[in-house]
Amino acid sequence: MLKQSLARIRKGYGKKLISIHAWNAWLVLFLAVSGLMLLGAFWREWLGEGRVWLKWGHILAGLVLLLPVVYYLLLAAKHWKRLKGKPAQKANVITVLTLLFGWIVSGIVLWQYKAFGPRAANAALLAHDLFTWIGLPIIIYHSITRTRWLKEPDKRSIRPEQETKVAAVSNRTEKWLTQPQPIYTRRGFLKAAIGAGLAVTLGPTFVRWMGQWLQLPSAGESAAANANRLLPDPVPLPQSSPPIGGGAEGHFRIYTVTDIPSFDNSNWSFKVDGLVDNKLNWNWEQFVKLQREVQVSDFHCITGWSVYKNTWEGIPLAKLMDMAGVQNTATSVKFYSGDGVYTDSLTLEQARMDDVLVAVMHDGRPITNELGGPVRLIVPQMYAYKSVKWLNRIELIEGEHIGYWEQRGYDVDAWLPGKVKI
Repeated sequence: MLKQSLARIRKGYGKKLISIHAWNAWLVLFLAVSGLMLLGAFWREWLGEGRVWLKWGHILAGLVLLLPVVYYLLLAAKHWKRLKGKPAQKANVITVLTLLFGWIVSGIVLWQYKAFGPRAANAALLAHDLFTWIGLPIIIYHSITRTRWLKEPDKRSIRPEQETKVAAVSNRTEKWLTQPQPIYTRRGFLKAAIGAGLAVTLGPTFVRWMGQWLQLPSAGESAAANANRLLPDPVPLPQSSPPIGGGAEGHFRIYTVTDIPSFDNSNWSFKVDGLVDNKLNWNWEQFVKLQREVQVSDFHCITGWSVYKNTWEGIPLAKLMDMAGVQNTATSVKFYSGDGVYTDSLTLEQARMDDVLVAVMHDGRPITNELGGPVRLIVPQMYAYKSVKWLNRIELIEGEHIGYWEQRGYDVDAWLPGKVKI
């Protein structure tokens, strides 16, 4: 019964392989374009709420990609026999299948990040990126060089059976009549040029990406990269330098909805206002004199990456609220970013969690503007879109505030898996 079913499926396998190849190409093209759009900072702002729909389209296309892959596996035995004596084409099939399986498996883990947990999602994101930066140039090269005007007709391995039979006879005749060929053909030159162009175009980006994952910047490099010019520098507490967490493990990815702002003493201030008894307003010189505390926590982005064992130094949010005196009518805390666009909020109960911190330092150094400094919110029990960058105002309000990403489809409560919801 099984053999009969496979025989029916494999009947006319040449045309089916061509169809699978075409569907696979279109799906990979959509996944590549949508994936790059989801990653790019420009598209994050331009798409707005549409980014959520694009993300689900990307996930759906990834799941649909399973269909041509599984269908090919049913035809693979017959196709593999056809590739006898063609090691280069066999290697190509193995490479493409490895890339597709890598993308699909890592994509499923990222899709179900809550079920698999942050560490698995972090590894899956690294794998997904790696397959992308290696796979995209291979697939682009493969797609271009296999077009009819670059592909030698007698070297095509995916052909309908009738065409294959005719070609076999034709090939024997051609081989007998063929004259000596030049060492380097026009097609060969074009293929080499395409490969070199891809290497020049995508190579530097891949090298930068590998550098980000393989080595973290030193303290001096981090300080030099900080465009903020605020004096004096905060003096780290003994628990921060050296960091009691042992140093952050992982790499922060820089996601923003605007250009990255920078600040100096003339344009930075920090306010606590709204439904409070005492409105607070500090300049930088005053703010760095406030008593700070140190905590170690992990940092998880909803896109799948994490940084572990961060040593943060700052003022507990609950203490700032006590200093201001929260009025009875207040029910939520609204946070403003210095980029002038981003906002988010917590309920009063969430804001009073012991580990919610208005942070000034990370691993014993001032938080750089790229990482949201000079001051950013840290909410360790929630995903990072709650940890507002460039924090410069806290407002106590009545009712609920829907933050920037929540307006675009994200959960209002961004709890990590396993955390007690308040």
